[in-house]
Amino acid sequence: MKDAGALVDPRAAVDPGAVLGEGTTVGPFSVVGPKVIVGARVRISPNAVVMGPTTIGDDCEIHPFASLGGPPQDLKYRGEETRLTIGTKNVFRESCTINRGTAAGGGITTIGDGNLFMAGAHVAHDCHVGNGTIFANAATLAGHVTVGDHSTIGAYSGVHQFCRIGDHAFIGGYSVITQDAMPYVLTVGNRAKAMGINVLGLKRRQFPEEVVTALRRAYRTLFRSKLPLGDAIAEVERGMSGIKEVAYFIEFVKSSERGVVR
Repeated sequence: MKDAGALVDPRAAVDPGAVLGEGTTVGPFSVVGPKVIVGARVRISPNAVVMGPTTIGDDCEIHPFASLGGPPQDLKYRGEETRLTIGTKNVFRESCTINRGTAAGGGITTIGDGNLFMAGAHVAHDCHVGNGTIFANAATLAGHVTVGDHSTIGAYSGVHQFCRIGDHAFIGGYSVITQDAMPYVLTVGNRAKAMGINVLGLKRRQFPEEVVTALRRAYRTLFRSKLPLGDAIAEVERGMSGIKEVAYFIEFVKSSERGVVR
């Protein structure tokens, strides 16, 4: 079923059960499968594939050879119905792949709003990506990864399953992330190491100077002092002065199950 304002090239294959919103376009040789719901003004370029069950929000761009909503690459998967849910204003560049969830992992993969997935980026089953993130070329998430808002994952970097990437984290290119990557921190290398607060990135995002200074102080206390981690956390908590970014920074460490990249 398509809205009267949707435009489908006659050479495209759109399942009769798919829903296309007003102003959405589907280019030649693209495939839109059953149980796919596409919002308004979505551009599906030639040779793209969208499989269901998948829901795509308004104003997204899907470039050639991108594949969204494919079954998970998980040997435990037995064909059960799982989902991919995508928000608004996302850009999926060439050969980008996003997989649906698995029953064991909650059954759903989610993508928020305003994200950029460059060519060859991959998001595996049961991942949850926030808003305003950037995945550079061939950045890859294994299954069950959570990515916070406004984070960046550099080209050809890989994130191990069940890891978390914090808000405003910056993962340098060709990095291998096997533990949780701290929010606001520049994390680089194979195996990755934390290189300090991403001061330049935070200033570009117009974080107040006092917040950047407080985060730098918290980072130094946690990871550069000789205090045991528990004592370092207590020291930072005593001096937080109500700064929510520092509170989130500390809570991220305390709630980590895999440990954080240090």
